[in-house]
Amino acid sequence: MNLEGITNWLNQQTPLGLTLAQILSIAVICSVAIMLERLITRHLRRYAKRVRLERNVSNNLILTSRILVLLGLSVAIVRVGGLDTQWFLAFSALGGAALGFASTQTIGNFIAGLYLLATRPFKRGDYVRLGTLEGIVQEITINYTKILTIGNNIVSITNLQVLQRDIVNYLYEDDPKNLYCYTFEIGFDHSVSAEKVAEAFEYVFKQYDKLPQKPSYMLLRSGAFDRVYMVYLYVENPADIFALRPQITEEVFKLWDKEKQKQTHKPF
Repeated sequence: MNLEGITNWLNQQTPLGLTLAQILSIAVICSVAIMLERLITRHLRRYAKRVRLERNVSNNLILTSRILVLLGLSVAIVRVGGLDTQWFLAFSALGGAALGFASTQTIGNFIAGLYLLATRPFKRGDYVRLGTLEGIVQEITINYTKILTIGNNIVSITNLQVLQRDIVNYLYEDDPKNLYCYTFEIGFDHSVSAEKVAEAFEYVFKQYDKLPQKPSYMLLRSGAFDRVYMVYLYVENPADIFALRPQITEEVFKLWDKEKQKQTHKPF
């Protein structure tokens, strides 16, 4: 069979309304799409395992990639089938506009979730501050991030809101032991001298020498009515912050109150 005969054979119409060449082209496109989907899925599973993503997050990423491959496959089949792709694109644009109008917040959360997974400003188990909300990250999904607060409450915040807030991760990035340096402020009035306040800090901090690093402090600011100190707390387990912060604060204030009473009862 010569080249012209093969061409005529491929251009024969089938009962499906397509030529043999179009059917073969569609079969090849489907095969390529299947191999591409499997390759992307395998890569995403390896990536999820390497960065320790939650199972539901990795499944959502795989589902998104499959939808994108399916859309590309649909466009290719429509094109090979002889239909004008402008119709397909027009219906896609119309459906996309309707979907976007109906669920703008959901799509925004979805995109924000993908961005968080790509940039990874924090991971599950980190102690973070998101604006005024702080606590331990319990779960990161495509749409929501769940935070365990010091009050033992789990707060779900949309990923879109996460990106709109200042993000502070207290994890030392370069520390192989996953050491967290948590900071908080303690303020006093001027009724007790700075030397006595320093003694109170040092006395309390000596009781926590078993921590990975002894707590420290520094004078943050001093005004007409008060002095504010920044306390640095070093822990390996973020859950310890919930217990240590109020405990240290209470012990320092007890010593400060005692010294203040001495100052008050001093004879003139």
